[in-house]
Amino acid sequence: MKTLQDLLYRVALEATIGNIKIPIADIAFDSRAVQKQGVFVALKGTVVDGHDYIAGAIKKGAAAIVVETLPENLPESVVVVQVNDTHSALSVIAANFYDNPSKQLQLVGITGTNGKTTIASLLSKVFSLSGYKTGLISTVAIQYLDQEFETSHTTPDPIVINRHLHDMVSGGVSHCFMEVSSHGIDQMRITGLHFTMGIFSNLTHDHLDYHGSFANYRDVKKQFFDQLPKESFALVNWDDKNGGYMLQNTQAKKFSYALKNYADFQGTVLESQFQGMLLKIDHTEVWTPLVGAFNASNLLAVYGCGLLLGLDRMDLLQQLSKLQNVAGRFQTFESPDKVVVVVDYSHTPDALENVLQTIDKIRTKNESLITVVGCGGNRDSEKRPLMGAIAAQYSTKVIFTSDNPRDEDPEAIIKQMIAGVAPEDYKKVLNVVSRKEALNVAHHLSQPKDVILIAGKGHETYQEIKGERLPFDDFKIAQSIFLKKE
Repeated sequence: MKTLQDLLYRVALEATIGNIKIPIADIAFDSRAVQKQGVFVALKGTVVDGHDYIAGAIKKGAAAIVVETLPENLPESVVVVQVNDTHSALSVIAANFYDNPSKQLQLVGITGTNGKTTIASLLSKVFSLSGYKTGLISTVAIQYLDQEFETSHTTPDPIVINRHLHDMVSGGVSHCFMEVSSHGIDQMRITGLHFTMGIFSNLTHDHLDYHGSFANYRDVKKQFFDQLPKESFALVNWDDKNGGYMLQNTQAKKFSYALKNYADFQGTVLESQFQGMLLKIDHTEVWTPLVGAFNASNLLAVYGCGLLLGLDRMDLLQQLSKLQNVAGRFQTFESPDKVVVVVDYSHTPDALENVLQTIDKIRTKNESLITVVGCGGNRDSEKRPLMGAIAAQYSTKVIFTSDNPRDEDPEAIIKQMIAGVAPEDYKKVLNVVSRKEALNVAHHLSQPKDVILIAGKGHETYQEIKGERLPFDDFKIAQSIFLKKE
């Protein structure tokens, strides 16, 4: 069993009270999860302050506490460690507790507004097809060794991350691909992890409710690359103007990928249809079932990462041609009367525009494009009119509906979306609050060969309303409606 002193290695200490050589059986930052002879780390959050729960943690058996502010009237038997930032301390303590597993495998972090899940999932698949045992930590799930675990955050807390990385190492996993969110970086959930590579996909309008401004959001993403060690790789999308910014202060070896600009790894979309697209990647043609320039960019990131981590080029290109769409990312099916239905997670203005532009380039314009879209509640409200404007601009008909309204009034959210619609597009707009009813309306409006885009929720299997998560799967419900399974 490790001692508290072992766990505090590389933690910047302000003060210690008591014997730090005591054995520690467990770590927790939720007082309800504290175990006997465990250490409780008091985190200051935006809503809850862990310092208010120290007494409860001690009652549960905590042998030590890590704090920013020294509490009063503590039992003498409890060891107290004071630090400047408990978020950072928790991440380092968790890494030490689980034997720093990120140093025992190849950990690749993917950050950016859009494309994180797709890139991480495709990388896991490619390396698996190439004979490696792989792990995945993503928005959709945590997966490794034929096991799947649910996750509530894009980037989980440091205890969860390090526990799973430890189990991956124990099971012989050699590569793990992990989504790195701006919240995860800002809240120091990835502090103490050793990344072999950092990948930047793109940066567009998102999470400004949390970060306050686009500049703050961008700078948080940049911190990830600033912290990469010199033996790591930094791979960025050179078509995004922020790609160069991410590389400014990194010590890592710098590489780029692009569709439009000169880069280390280059690609071109030669042909595109709903069944897939033909790409040219570094002078070699490759057919892929994935669709859209955004997916071509994602595949280039996968290609660049694969080459940098030692995969054979021709084998890698062959594996790229076998990849299928990630659940809820431009996932399609065709109804008996030839209506094409597309389900996509696009929940930011840029992602929605990318998907609509992709569809617009493929369709002949003799058919209608009907978009069903909403915006999440308790999230960045500035993007709502932008998404409303984009949806109406590209669609023949747009149905504004509920996404995950959470604690907000869904009708108020829809009104904010409609506020962005250009006057000449008003006639295209329908307002249907019930998401299932909106899908039914789209079905009734559709004619043979029309295209229906259902945007915003993608892989999610629930709808969050007033604190409840109600079952709702866009893809399955759309199939039941359009394939007449009801």
